[in-house]
Amino acid sequence: MRYWLMKSEPDEVSFDDVLAAPQRTVAWFGVRNYQARNFMRDAMSVGDGVLFYHSSCAVPGVAGIAEVASTPYPDASQFDPASKYHDPKAKQEEPRWISVDVRALEAGRYLPLSELRAQPALEDMVLLQKGSRLSISPVTAQEWNTIVALVRGKGA
Repeated sequence: MRYWLMKSEPDEVSFDDVLAAPQRTVAWFGVRNYQARNFMRDAMSVGDGVLFYHSSCAVPGVAGIAEVASTPYPDASQFDPASKYHDPKAKQEEPRWISVDVRALEAGRYLPLSELRAQPALEDMVLLQKGSRLSISPVTAQEWNTIVALVRGKGA
């Protein structure tokens, strides 16, 4: 099992949106970074843990705990000319971008970025490195355990 931090702008898809979705599951679409795409395509497996992170908002932070709920499949938004994620170079027979489904597991308490930065156990976390902007990044088991304990209100 692997662990991931996946960033979503809450104006587009919030953790509450996922909790309200049928089967508490949504497609993770719109990723247009090759490294993040490769994580989804080559490294993610059904059941992997996901820290659902709200970004580009007043208080960025971990909004909930989720899991990867599907194998990768072509991201339909790349083919839709009306989508802001449309990619005119993508072809149905050769998709460039992929999606995975993500299922919400539990909300817990919101864990702001400022609190993540204050945890010595997280100092090497990809998210907290200067210049880190990836929408999907790997999380170590130790980082996962630290964050899940904080989300569940049990301290680190």
